[in-house]
This record gives sequence, structure tokens and C-alpha cells, in this order.
Amino acid sequence: MSARSQAEYRERLRVPLRWWAQGTMLIATFWLAMVVALAEKAPLLPWVITAALLLLLAAFLRSYGGAPVVVHDGWFVAGHARIEVRHLGEAEALDAEQSNRVAGRDADVRAYLLLRPYLRRSVRVPITDPDDPVPYWLVSSRHPRALAGALNEARARHGSPDAADH
Repeated sequence: MSARSQAEYRERLRVPLRWWAQGTMLIATFWLAMVVALAEKAPLLPWVITAALLLLLAAFLRSYGGAPVVVHDGWFVAGHARIEVRHLGEAEALDAEQSNRVAGRDADVRAYLLLRPYLRRSVRVPITDPDDPVPYWLVSSRHPRALAGALNEARARHGSPDAADH
């Protein structure tokens, strides 16, 4: 595989382990209440319901935490959205305070947001395509500096019109 075809950046916005623990403890509490209430009438029902709830919890947490953030071969993928890097302005890594401000008080309702409450830092990426109504993407990341660097490097490599100016 050539260096150009390899992924420049890849991350999944997985939920933290404590969400799994808290969800499992909630279901365990629900199971205990069902066992006490239904033990004599339907002893298997609490187990069946608990198994179904555990499967639903796992599906939800994997889906919510499975959002990809990828810079690869001239494309930026964030969740279900994707855009060619040639349509991006200079990416900026934001700390927790800046991310909170850009996602809140200074937010633009037209922006594309891929935010996770358990990730406080993000990357703001202006959209330079005049046909795109979205002014910027704001994407949560565990490594915002690395993501911003990969985006800016990909812009320079794949011919962003204003990448040569920076």
C-alpha cells in the first residue's frame, strides 16, 4: 500500500467504559426488581427481558460510539458525512472551553456537528465550497491536534485552493 493510499488519520468516537458499567448496573437493578416481583410466577421472564435489554444497550452504545472520524485519500469522513478535503479551509484544534463556546454561544445553526458529551475537545473545519450551505464542521476528537494536522496536511497534498496560502 502506498503512503498516499494509507489513512492519514482514523478514530472512532467510542463511549467511555463507565457508560458500559453504568448501563449494565442499571439493567442489573432492573433484573433484581423483576426477579423479586416475578420469581414465583415466571422465573425465566426476568432473564429473558434482561438479556434483551443487555442486547439493546450494547447495540445502542456500539452505534453511538461507532462514529468514525477519518482523513483518507483526499476525503474527510465524520460520522455519516463526508467531504473532499479540497473543499475545506484550515482546520483548527479547539480546547474544551473553545469547543464549548463554538458549540454553544457562537454556534451557527447551519454547521455540521459531530459532538460527543464525553469528549470535550474538538476540531473546527471551515467549508470553502461556495455551493455548500454549511459554514463549518465541528467534530469531537480525543486527539484534536493530530486530526487538525492530518486535515491540513491532506488539504496541502490534495490541492485545496487556499492551502498554498498557509
